[in-house]
Amino acid sequence: MSHGGEGGASSVDLTEKSLLEEAVRNTGLTDFGDDVFREGLCVLLDSLEGEARLHDFGRLFAHKEILRHLENRLRVTEDWKRYPEMAEVEIVAPIFVVSLPRSGSTILHELLAQDPTSRFVATWECNLVSPPAEAASYESDPRIAEWEREIARTHGSEVPDFEGMHPMGARLPEECLTVMALDFKSQVFAYQFNVPSYEAWLEQQDLHSVYATHRRQLQYMQWRCPRERWVLKAVGHLWALEEIFDVYPDARVVQTHRDPLKVLPSLTSLLSMGLGMTTDAVDAQAIAMQWAESWVEALRKALAFRSSGSVDEKRFFDVHYLRSVDDPVAMVGRIYAHFGISLSEEARRRMRDFLALSPKDKHGVHHYSLEEFGLDPAAERERYRFYTESFGVEAEIQV
Repeated sequence: MSHGGEGGASSVDLTEKSLLEEAVRNTGLTDFGDDVFREGLCVLLDSLEGEARLHDFGRLFAHKEILRHLENRLRVTEDWKRYPEMAEVEIVAPIFVVSLPRSGSTILHELLAQDPTSRFVATWECNLVSPPAEAASYESDPRIAEWEREIARTHGSEVPDFEGMHPMGARLPEECLTVMALDFKSQVFAYQFNVPSYEAWLEQQDLHSVYATHRRQLQYMQWRCPRERWVLKAVGHLWALEEIFDVYPDARVVQTHRDPLKVLPSLTSLLSMGLGMTTDAVDAQAIAMQWAESWVEALRKALAFRSSGSVDEKRFFDVHYLRSVDDPVAMVGRIYAHFGISLSEEARRRMRDFLALSPKDKHGVHHYSLEEFGLDPAAERERYRFYTESFGVEAEIQV
């Protein structure tokens, strides 16, 4: 794979001053809103320069991604000034899917999104944010085709096998991580670039301001394109159950569960492939160790919150991967019944049609082992025992 210079990529300026000035020039706008994003931006930029080991394409990609988030922030701030009535939009009882990665949360989120009464964050509308989407043109907005071209141009050429592990498409529901990138406090950057110090910093942050921005973005997207309920998903939400319920007191949470010994090697393989888009120095064993430790802390934090009694357990529904994989539509029915939501026959039909077009292992079966990434199965089983025993997670790998 060639990552040759594209117009002097090695000299691309990734400093805060340069990026802010370029965003202002490109948009003709000057108001970024409050300064809550600046600390995260600076930590990210330091991490990119100090440890990401970006090749030429990676440097260009980092520049483009950061600039897009800054320009989106400028445009959204301007739109809020023009349309202050967006603040009157009510976000009622959103559903959050939270999980370990690679635990069936993506397909569950995609199924929930098939319900015509559901509102979700489409990939195109959280990347090409302004102006707010409108119901009449939601399925034909020219930004859809624009983002499809961007996916093909970026991921299709640099990581052609990526979609085999994680589906991509402009119309597909996107994780909230892209929305949270407006504040530069988002795991999305750790999935794109080798920035462990940024991720370590992020995991220690109070995220109330991020979820306040998140709520404003839902109001923004819902303003001219409403549905009955939001269905949202991000693996990073595990770190922030307290913040979610503080900002969305009527939230409903679906937590998916899977044996961590299956999750960790699959995640490591996915991240290694994805990071290969921005660096030639991918250390899969370092990635495996970093995230094995990170997800332990995320699960401990989530379990502590759920055990605290701060929120009624009826606001949660637990989905076990092995018990849902054979009939995921039936599992959606149980989720709806638990939360008192009616699941129409039209929604069931759409979900089954979606599954028929996206069969499991459509792109082949992938096999990974903990050992090939330097992790000891017995040690990892013990490390995660508090989680598997607390939620009755079935072992898929015997040690």
